Amino acid sequence: MVLFGLLLLPILLLLLYFIVRPRPINIPIKNRHVFITGGSMGIGLAIAKQAASEGARISLLARSVDRLQKAKESICQAYEVEVSIFSADVRDYDAVERAIKEAGPIDVLVVNHGVYYLEEFETQGLDVMKTMIDVNLMGSFNVIKAALPLMKDRKDKGPASIALMSSMAGQAGIYGFAAYSATKFGLRGLAEALQQELLVNNIHLSIIFPPVTETSARERMPEITKIILESSPGMKAEEVGKITIQGIKSGSFSIPCRLDGRAVAIATAGLSPQTSFLMASIEVVFAGLFRFVALLLQWRGYEIIEKYNYSHKKQQVE
Repeated sequence: MVLFGLLLLPILLLLLYFIVRPRPINIPIKNRHVFITGGSMGIGLAIAKQAASEGARISLLARSVDRLQKAKESICQAYEVEVSIFSADVRDYDAVERAIKEAGPIDVLVVNHGVYYLEEFETQGLDVMKTMIDVNLMGSFNVIKAALPLMKDRKDKGPASIALMSSMAGQAGIYGFAAYSATKFGLRGLAEALQQELLVNNIHLSIIFPPVTETSARERMPEITKIILESSPGMKAEEVGKITIQGIKSGSFSIPCRLDGRAVAIATAGLSPQTSFLMASIEVVFAGLFRFVALLLQWRGYEIIEKYNYSHKKQQVE
């Protein structure tokens, strides 16, 4: 049986070479228009600076005019590139559409905006949940829907990109992240479906899965969430920005940002597109192993929750 498996493996890997879709692609950044939502600070600004360092024309969209102006100045001081700024709320389709039409045809669209409020589902207000859905999910619909006509009609028919900023909470549910995770899981479904619809237009989808960053406010997290994440150090926005641009350029669909993120990406690959023959091979060969690792991580999370709840109940009794 083992011998049969060893004989079958090369055939399987050869088959993968022919069936991996979309085919590998390189998406240039230099001298192209990169439009970034939520681009006035944090990861969005880091992505903008990385793209600017590679010679892209930058457009930033966010709500705060003051922050947008400061972001523009910081980019222009470091790089000799054209930077345009647009103030709009992604929940307002008409405002987003006006900004995108003014910006002109887009080669790389980075849908980076988002809000998060972490709390146990039972106690979190429906108004707060709706805000996350409206910004994270409906806001993404608004941006992409407004940008698509111009992206399809771009004069440069070279490969274009739409990149969605998800989260590791969009790969696996975490205590306290229920509503937020729902919005980020939704982006994955959006990206998978859109890739099938837009490949004929040479538009390639990417979805980025960063961990908690250094700018995330951990003090606003439930205590159990803090304990679960305490062994996961925050990642610098600049690191995420660099990895994002690298992933977009290589045409990668799934862009994890750390080694643990890569393991989770393999364990949760499912029916996601895969442009890399190498990664497809790793997913097929090591899927069982990484599923085991995922179950270990899940076990650790449940152990933390059970111990915390036991300790909390014991304190209440005393």
